[in-house]
Amino acid sequence: MKFRALLLLMVTAAFGAAPFITPPFTGYDPALFPVQIARPSIQPAGYAFSIWGVIYLWLFVHAITSLWKHSETAAWDRPRLPLIAAIGLGSIWLSIAPVAPIWATVVIWIMAATALMAFLRADTETDRWLLSAPIAILSGWLSAAAAVSTGVVIAGYGWLSDTATAALMIAITLALATWIQRQKPRMPIYGLTVVWALIGITVANAGLNPTVAILAGIGIALMALTLRGTRLG
Repeated sequence: MKFRALLLLMVTAAFGAAPFITPPFTGYDPALFPVQIARPSIQPAGYAFSIWGVIYLWLFVHAITSLWKHSETAAWDRPRLPLIAAIGLGSIWLSIAPVAPIWATVVIWIMAATALMAFLRADTETDRWLLSAPIAILSGWLSAAAAVSTGVVIAGYGWLSDTATAALMIAITLALATWIQRQKPRMPIYGLTVVWALIGITVANAGLNPTVAILAGIGIALMALTLRGTRLG
C-alpha cells in the first residue's frame, strides 16, 4: 500500500508540473483538421479551464495526505491504482494534444474511464473532502473534457456538423454524468463540476450559437435535478 501511495504522489507531482514544461494548450489547432472551425461550439469559454488550478491543488493535497496519514488505510488504497493511471496519463497528455488530436482524444477517454473507476471505488463516508472530493472534481471535469475533445475531432473531420456534434456530446455527457452521480449521491462535487463545464459551453455560445447554448442550459437543469437528491453532510 505504501508504495502505491508514494507512486500516487510522484505522478501527481508530474501532473502538476506538466503545464510548466510543455507549451501552453488553449485547444486543438484548427489547422490540424480538414474542416477548420475557429471556435468549436462544444468547447467551453476559456475561463472554465481555470478549474484546473483547483484540480491540481486538491489532488496534490490528496496525494500528500494519502502518503503521510493513510498509506496503509484500505479505504484510501482502493481508488489508488486507477487514480494513478488517470493522473499518470494526464502528465503526458499535454505533450500529445498539440500534435495528435485523435490520439489525445483516445488518451483522455482512458483518463476519464480510470478516474471514474477511482471515483466509484472511493469512500464518500470517510474523509470525503480529502479522499473522494478531489477524485470527484477530476472525474467530473474529465467526463466533460473527453466529450469536448471527441466533439472537436468529429466536427473537425466533418463527420457531423458543428452544432450536431455539440448536441450529441452534450447528450453523451449528461447520460454519463447523471448515471455516475446517482452511484455517488454523497458526493455532488462530481455533478457540480459537470455543471461548471456546461455553464462554460452556454457562455461560449450565447449570441453565437443559440441552439447549443439552449441545449447546454437544458443540460444544466437536468444535472440540477440529479443533484437535488445528493448531499455532503
